[in-house]
Amino acid sequence: MAMAKYVKVSTIGSSPFSIGEEAEDLQQLVERMKNRWQFELEKVLPDQPDLIVLPECCDSVSGLSAEGSREYGKIKGNQIRDFFRNTAKTNHCYIAYSAYRQLTDGTKRNSTQIIDRNGDIAGIYNKNHLTIGDSERNGTLYGTDARLIPCDFGKVACVICFDLNFDELRFRYVKQKPDIILFSSLYHGGLAQNYWAYSCRSYFIGCVAEDENTVISPVGETIARSTNYFHYVTHSINLDYIVCHLDDNRPKLEKLKKKYGSGVNIFDPGHLGSVLVTSETDEYTAMDFAREFDLEQLDDYFERCRRHRALPGKTE
Repeated sequence: MAMAKYVKVSTIGSSPFSIGEEAEDLQQLVERMKNRWQFELEKVLPDQPDLIVLPECCDSVSGLSAEGSREYGKIKGNQIRDFFRNTAKTNHCYIAYSAYRQLTDGTKRNSTQIIDRNGDIAGIYNKNHLTIGDSERNGTLYGTDARLIPCDFGKVACVICFDLNFDELRFRYVKQKPDIILFSSLYHGGLAQNYWAYSCRSYFIGCVAEDENTVISPVGETIARSTNYFHYVTHSINLDYIVCHLDDNRPKLEKLKKKYGSGVNIFDPGHLGSVLVTSETDEYTAMDFAREFDLEQLDDYFERCRRHRALPGKTE
C-alpha cells in the first residue's frame, strides 16, 4: 500500500556563538558549544522531527583572533560533529550539520554533512561557490561536486549561503530533481529562495542564522516561517506530489477533485499558472492520479511547448 510521504522538518536559526574575549581553554569552549547546541535542540526535539537543518558555520566562534580560530578548529576536530551524530541516533532523526571542516591533507572546506538516523554520515556537500574572502583569508577550497544525498524519505540537495547566487549550481540540481533543498546560511537570499524551490520543483528548507527561517513549497509558496520572537520552525511537508500547469489540465484536475475529494489537495499559489497536486490518501500516490487522469506534469508540458516551437513553419 502506498503511503503519503509526510516528513517533519525543523530549522534552528540561532545567532553565531560569540565570546567577549580570547578563550584560554579551547576545549572548554568546545564543551560550551555542545551545551549551547543542546539547549537549542531542545526547542525542536519535542516535535520529533525527521530532519533538523542547522545554519552555516554553526559551530564557529566569533571574537577569537585569527590564530585563536585556527587553534579552536584543531581542538574542535570532529567533536561537535560527533555530538550531532549522537543526537541524531538518540532521537532517530537526520541532521544537516553545516560547518568548516579540516581534511586529513590539511585543506579546509565549508561543508554540510548529512547525518542519518543511525548517526552515520549519509553524504557530504562542499560549498561550491565561496566568497573570495573565504577563499583568500581562510584558505578554504571550493567544492566541485553537487550530487543529491539519499535519505530514507527522499533525495536532498545542499546549498550553502553564497551558493544561492549561482545559476550553474541550480541548473545542476534542476536536472537531478531533488525532493528537498537544504539551505544553510548566514544570509537570507530573499526572492532567490522561492525561485530555487519553483525552478527545482522541490521543497526548500531555509535555515538562516539570525534571520527568517523558511519552508517553501515546490510552487514557490512560503508555507512556514520563523518569527522575530522564535528563531526556529517545525513543519510537516508531503513529498508525494507533482507539479502541473493549468493548460489542458484544468478539466482533468476538476474531475480528479470530484472523485477523490479530501484525498487529494490541489494548491494554486496564484499568478503562476502552475499548481501543486499532493496525495492525501494512503491508497493512491500523486503519480497514480497523474496516470488515471492523464495529467501532464509541468516540465513535460514545457518540453512539449519547445518541440512545438521547433516544428517547420512555426517560427518567423
